[in-house]
Amino acid sequence: MRQFISSLSLVFLLQNLPAFQLLQVAQATSSDSSEAIQQVVAAKWMSNSSDGKFYPERFVSRAELAAIMVKVFRLDKRQAASKENVATADVPSSHWAFNDIQTVLKTDIMKGYRGNLFFPNQRVTKAEALAIFAQAYGVFQFPEDTVKDILSSHPDAASIPTWARQAIATVISEGFLTTDAQGNIFPLRPMTRGDMADVLSKYLQRQQKQPDTPVVPTSPDSPQLP
Repeated sequence: MRQFISSLSLVFLLQNLPAFQLLQVAQATSSDSSEAIQQVVAAKWMSNSSDGKFYPERFVSRAELAAIMVKVFRLDKRQAASKENVATADVPSSHWAFNDIQTVLKTDIMKGYRGNLFFPNQRVTKAEALAIFAQAYGVFQFPEDTVKDILSSHPDAASIPTWARQAIATVISEGFLTTDAQGNIFPLRPMTRGDMADVLSKYLQRQQKQPDTPVVPTSPDSPQLP
């Protein structure tokens, strides 16, 4: 009877261990995401809604992405930003992101569509968002073999659009991208605010000043250098 109970306990543990592990991963991911959100909000690169919530599951629109890129990379300080405004039939001057959209267009960080359209409310895929981020950051001109090598460890690399491969390789090589446990990028999925915060937090950490080399105190018996 005792052996039977032990067997049942073993079965129960085996059945529930994966779920427990998944819970741990989910909790760790949630914690990491929360920290990333706090960092980018504190940096004023992204902001909470009027109700004080961040809504990480919401999709990033083209207008929102434009505003983020201007803040993060100070695109309004670049020389090209002083050029004449670009005609945008669907973004009137009264639009909340008008100036930011003008800036990303004039600096060639983002492109418009035929008929002078920008589609400010259109959501962007991860491939699009990462490519635009890399464009503002500076896309590394890797040879194609290097791009293939960088992307080779990601099972869904074949689904990355050709135009985004070099840019995404840049983001990966710089350590700005978080994948799932199998290394999947999910380039064709919509970019969420949580995804964007994760990329920005990694970039923010890169920008933070490194601590100065500490001065090692000398003992009274140490010889004095000239």
